[in-house]
Amino acid sequence: MGARVVIVDDDETLRLMLQRALENEGFTVTLLSSGTDVDERLRLSIPDVLVLNTVLPGMSGIDVCRRLRTEPATHRLPIILLVAGNDKNEHLAGLSAGADDCVLKPYSSAELVIRVKNLLRRSNPTLLEHMVKVGDLVLDREAHRVHRQKKEVRLGPTEFKLLEFLMRSPGKVYSRSELRLSLWGDDATVDERVVDVHINRLRKGIGLGKADDVIRTVRGAGYALGDF
Repeated sequence: MGARVVIVDDDETLRLMLQRALENEGFTVTLLSSGTDVDERLRLSIPDVLVLNTVLPGMSGIDVCRRLRTEPATHRLPIILLVAGNDKNEHLAGLSAGADDCVLKPYSSAELVIRVKNLLRRSNPTLLEHMVKVGDLVLDREAHRVHRQKKEVRLGPTEFKLLEFLMRSPGKVYSRSELRLSLWGDDATVDERVVDVHINRLRKGIGLGKADDVIRTVRGAGYALGDF
């Protein structure tokens, strides 16, 4: 599971094209079609990058960007605006609204992937590194392997994704709904109690046969990876 990107555009063909390009590079992508959908989606979980078309039904991408910059939870959220190449005023308005980058239309999906990666290198470069280390845990995204105390840990694909997500922010408490969303997206058929099942499997896997608190249960709140 790579960095999480939310794309907001009312052009379905364009959304799917960008989704394929980003997923081919290992990103996890969520698609939205309206500016008014952004609030509800971000209440569930804050992505690593938000890509907004400036022209959207309900609320323009520029207005969405401007409002997100006033909210404590999203004032530093990396935002890319997709702007009409022949509209200099829209370009300037996007930057004034707080966008980190503006991609001028027409553009290729390859260009957008590069822009997303460049933005992540500035905002959170660890998301692009294939080796992630927290305490005595080492996760290799490319080889899909995990080691603890230099011993290889065998994990299923879901437990691997869950651990990778937790390792992004050691010590941060994630609710069951946030963890469910990170693993299964908006699939409403997955019950939050399934998260508990995979947390228990992950604990057994990385525990090396011993009970420890590397993954903490925070009563009434969720789970967190120990911050060592």
